[in-house]
Amino acid sequence: MAKTKASIPVLVTTGRKGVFFGYVPAETDLTRTTLRLEKAQNCLYWSAEVRGVFGLAVTGPTANCRVGPAVPALTVHEITSVSEATPEAARAWEAAPWK
Repeated sequence: MAKTKASIPVLVTTGRKGVFFGYVPAETDLTRTTLRLEKAQNCLYWSAEVRGVFGLAVTGPTANCRVGPAVPALTVHEITSVSEATPEAARAWEAAPWK
């Protein structure tokens, strides 16, 4: 069996005001302006208790957020920031509390 590469959860923002969560290989250069995200989701709206876009990377979305369904992979362009997400945030994104 082939060994899988480790991945890290990230929150990405774009010049067109996109906010995306997904996973990149651990060795990815996070200074690039284009990234391929695995298990990618977008956040259309986050509620006040999330405490801003960085809250999506620290604690993750809540039931009051509007998040689109995950796609297997997504290439994001015009990246303005990449934040490494905490394990807590990744669990919240994967739990999909907004369902």
